[in-house]
Amino acid sequence: MSEVTMGRTESADAATRLRGAVWWKSRYSNPHGACVEVAELADRDIGLRNSRHPEGTVLICTRAGFAGFLGSAKGGDFDDLVD
Repeated sequence: MSEVTMGRTESADAATRLRGAVWWKSRYSNPHGACVEVAELADRDIGLRNSRHPEGTVLICTRAGFAGFLGSAKGGDFDDLVD
């Protein structure tokens, strides 16, 4: 499995970084709303949040970190975490 680095931020400027973000979720999302939403931020980083708690914690990662995560997921690296 390749290494994926994603950093979480709780800095004071996080709210500013998220202002104006347009959030969306996969067309394969759970119909009950238990989904991950993503947004490209103004600085081109990627925000991820729980669709059930849009005012809650947002994970902010670099584009490279997000691309690494997606590549690992598509490659099946996390399949053993799913029943």
